[in-house]
Amino acid sequence: MRSIRGVVAVGLVGGAMALTAACGGGSGGGGGSAAKADLGAGAASAKPAAVPSAAPSTVPGSTVPKVSKAAVNIEPKAGSVDVAPNALKIGATGGRLTTVKVNDRTGKEVPGTISADGSSWAPAAGLEVGTAYRVSAMAADADGAVATADSDFSTLTPTALAKASDNVDDGATYGVGMIVSVAFGKDVKNKDEVARGITFETTNGTVVRGHWFGDRRLDFRPEQYWAPDTKVVVHYRLKSVEIAPGVYGTDRDEPFTIGRSQVSTVDAAAHKMTVVSAGQTNEIDISAGAPEHPTWNGTMVVMSKEGVVRMQSSTLPGMTGAPYDLQVPHSMRLTDSGTYVHGNYWSKSSTFGEDNVSHGCVGLKDVEGGGSNTSMGKFYDGSLVGDVMVVKNSTRKETLDPSNGLSGWNVPWGSW
Repeated sequence: MRSIRGVVAVGLVGGAMALTAACGGGSGGGGGSAAKADLGAGAASAKPAAVPSAAPSTVPGSTVPKVSKAAVNIEPKAGSVDVAPNALKIGATGGRLTTVKVNDRTGKEVPGTISADGSSWAPAAGLEVGTAYRVSAMAADADGAVATADSDFSTLTPTALAKASDNVDDGATYGVGMIVSVAFGKDVKNKDEVARGITFETTNGTVVRGHWFGDRRLDFRPEQYWAPDTKVVVHYRLKSVEIAPGVYGTDRDEPFTIGRSQVSTVDAAAHKMTVVSAGQTNEIDISAGAPEHPTWNGTMVVMSKEGVVRMQSSTLPGMTGAPYDLQVPHSMRLTDSGTYVHGNYWSKSSTFGEDNVSHGCVGLKDVEGGGSNTSMGKFYDGSLVGDVMVVKNSTRKETLDPSNGLSGWNVPWGSW
């Protein structure tokens, strides 16, 4: 899977980030059972059948048949087609449900739970789309007299399928600040259902939560940075979730690994960057944003390692000073709006550690085309997508928008 996947759906376009490269009811009721639809022929051909009245039931110790006061109610009614996958409702009145069986056309049982008071049954998850189901349920009244009901129906077939795109590759290794960002090609209608349909399995029990940025982007992270060497599997279970009207998701699993810890702290006032990587500390001279274009303060994450990137002043709104058009080496993106940490070969050597001259990026000493033994070359080679960069003491007054790049660490956990 590519880093940001295209959404595979009719009329859908994946990815929500615009990136720039500028440095800057009726039911089976009572007793008896409804006529069964022929599941082998598809429930769409089934016709509703009359449901007989509650059958007499003999109370233990009595020879007099007795009609149960209980009634079982199933929605959808027998013979229904194009049923939404979350529309199944099974309940009881005048008694308690005792047995509920829901099976698909292959005989596979749908797991579910009867409520503590016996008044209802709920499936553990949404039903499959485009599938025929058979329901058999039983309830008993206070005297033990039994009522039964049955129903056959089929769920709808989606008009379109949408594969939610994200920013992780199967089996890849990421830094401890990695945020999984999921994008949708249309406004999401059922945000809570979609969020519940994406879960994280981790080897150390790390709890992961999602946070919506608008109607098309859902980001996931833990409370603190990931622990090194954590194995993660993202489980997408959206096949039965209506993402947009008539559009349903898909199911898949996506594994990745968290590597060693690396957190870099840029002190813009001191023109220094302190890198703590796998327990080792290294200080590097840098040049941050000039007073006219100060660097964002806040916590950012390496979104991508892009190598040589053409950066032009014409793409930076409100740019002042001499225009530029440069092939910038060892470029690692930090924000959608164009903030990078990158190599700088055009400034004097004395600039690094002494002055801030960039248009908002963090620059390290490099050579044209990029050198492996330069400050930026070494930093680039040792970095991972998902590594953390914290900028402090910049003169910039505006707050970095948490949706600008993978900057969700700037949102308190209580608000996430």
